[in-house]
Amino acid sequence: MNKFKVAFSGLAEALSHRSVLIQFIFMIGAVIVAFVLKFTMMEWLILGLCCGLVISIEMINTCIEKVCDFCSTETDPRIKSIKDMSAGAVLFSASISLIIGIVMVLNHIGG
Repeated sequence: MNKFKVAFSGLAEALSHRSVLIQFIFMIGAVIVAFVLKFTMMEWLILGLCCGLVISIEMINTCIEKVCDFCSTETDPRIKSIKDMSAGAVLFSASISLIIGIVMVLNHIGG
């Protein structure tokens, strides 16, 4: 039971970070659109996977940034590379999820 408490504490901590909160707000917007457009069960599953993927990667990115900042406060090209790749993973997953979302919305509005 303590592991769940720690996990929920970590989720709350993550939501206190601006970048994770922004992704969470986008997820809420996507859920509202899905309700309005009456997504099918399969579309809801795809939406859930996309949102879960993006938010999870954003949380991991935030952790990587915090660990890098903890390891060194000096400018280091290796740390910059680590942070850049981590941010790139967020950008990539968010971009793919956005494309999937656009396709699903266009399917409902006749585009």
